[in-house]
Amino acid sequence: MDPIVGRMASSLLAFLLLLDGGMFSPSSPPTGLLEKVFQYIDLHQDEFVQTLKEWVAVESDSVQPVLRLRRELLRMMGLAADRLRNLGAHVDLVDTGFQQLPDGQSLPIPPIILAELGNDPKKPTVCFYGHLDVQPARQEDGWVTDPHTLTEVDGKLYGRGTTDNKGPVLAWINAVSTFRALDEDLPVNIKFVIEGMEEAGSLALEELVQKEKAGFFSSVDYIVISDNLWISRRTPALTCGTRGNSYFMVEVKCRDQDFHSGTFGGILNEPMADLVALLGSLVDSSGRILIPGIYDHLAPVTEEEKRTYEAIDLDLEEYRNSSQVKKFLFDTKVKQHLDYIFSKRNSSNQMTVSMTLGLHPWVANIRDNQYLAAKRAIKTVFGTEPDMIRDGSTIPIAKIFQGTIRKSVMMLPLGAVDDGEHSQKEKINRWNYIEGSKLFAAFFLEMAKLH
Repeated sequence: MDPIVGRMASSLLAFLLLLDGGMFSPSSPPTGLLEKVFQYIDLHQDEFVQTLKEWVAVESDSVQPVLRLRRELLRMMGLAADRLRNLGAHVDLVDTGFQQLPDGQSLPIPPIILAELGNDPKKPTVCFYGHLDVQPARQEDGWVTDPHTLTEVDGKLYGRGTTDNKGPVLAWINAVSTFRALDEDLPVNIKFVIEGMEEAGSLALEELVQKEKAGFFSSVDYIVISDNLWISRRTPALTCGTRGNSYFMVEVKCRDQDFHSGTFGGILNEPMADLVALLGSLVDSSGRILIPGIYDHLAPVTEEEKRTYEAIDLDLEEYRNSSQVKKFLFDTKVKQHLDYIFSKRNSSNQMTVSMTLGLHPWVANIRDNQYLAAKRAIKTVFGTEPDMIRDGSTIPIAKIFQGTIRKSVMMLPLGAVDDGEHSQKEKINRWNYIEGSKLFAAFFLEMAKLH
């Protein structure tokens, strides 16, 4: 074969491998302990997939207030606790009481797992956060496969909770179990915070973090969250910020009873017309928020940030098809704006505005030692630098940890942008799951170098 043609064929093959799921080659072959760890994970990947299958089979839906599902959640937390105990962890299943529902019934809140492995003062202590509850999923909602039966198709592991968040939780556990199986000391002390109500607002978690600040969390040096996605199908990412969000409810009330449209139409102010006018005043046709002052306190984008974003592997069409974006609003400015618009209508109706949910944004220091260690681990496993991204979704616990524990908090995602969390096609690629297990193991070793 002509050497030029040969080089072209090799380049084309490499390019196709990248397109097919991000298969990078490590920058240099792993050696010593890391090589043994990677080989073990590769050889036992079917076992790791089987465990994920067992976890996906548990319908741990926290959103629907149904006793049967709450019992499934309790079973899920028990399975995770048993697995951690089998690794030698000290596990505490913290009882967090009951959830009181508007109809008067109460349901048990699944216990929060606080677990720890190792207490060597010479090693850093890394705390991992994850959740094991999922969004509702029924096959009749549009799933091609049974959402609670893990199904592998072309290297994609379909099932509810595969990427959000059972897969990443298990990837961390896989990394720990690999060191145990090889009879090697863990490079770092490890703590786990695993909850079962994240999809329903993380009931009782913030209170527990506050309560355990001087207890369980007192020895924590670093906190890792793996509950979001890359911005690409190919390139790994580190998340260094989340947007925050606010949800509002606007209600316009006319009278206590219905009126005949023929008799009273045109005489009374129609509440729907008021609502349409109010909602239409919030954004323009391009989506820019029109509320006065809403952008006044927005942090400017620095030149360093711009350079970081220029290097991101972002396919806009891919992102448009795969991502959900939330807008960040402020309570008082939204209410003031709607009050002003409503007053201009001279309507006889009554309007009320309430903020039903408000979550703060979160920003990390990308020069932090933990981020630098994660970048080195990503380079080792994937052979490339990660995209440094900020996420449009919001994970409240990141800001809670940052404000309460006051230690480094990092988001280290495993899933690809097209994983479809919360959708009828949720999946995690086998490659992401297995390489993610290697990534966490490499991260442990990089973190050990800090002490």
